[in-house]
Amino acid sequence: MSGDSDSDTGADIAEPSGESGDAVLARVTRGMAVIDVNGEQAGTVGGVQFAGTDVLPEAPLGIAEDLVDTGYVLIDGAGHLANDAYAGGDQIDDVTDVVLLNVPRLDLVRVGSTTA
Repeated sequence: MSGDSDSDTGADIAEPSGESGDAVLARVTRGMAVIDVNGEQAGTVGGVQFAGTDVLPEAPLGIAEDLVDTGYVLIDGAGHLANDAYAGGDQIDDVTDVVLLNVPRLDLVRVGSTTA
């Protein structure tokens, strides 16, 4: 039994939706709600960029390049966290009728931020 539990946990951490990268981003549409790992709304999707495009987000250079490598979603902020933010393709857990993140909204890179 413990072997089954370990293998399930590993699979969930690696690729919970069974998809990664552009396959997940392809299901994201503008206006979708974005929910963080804690179930809190981070905002709504303002735009999507697939991996490998030359469109750099407004983020510090090292982080911006990482986002370009994974693809990213621009999130129009909501609630107390009204700042717009970016979620990398690797921070998206699943896409159903909403975008589900695998990180807390406070861990997202803010638009125009000079720090992570």
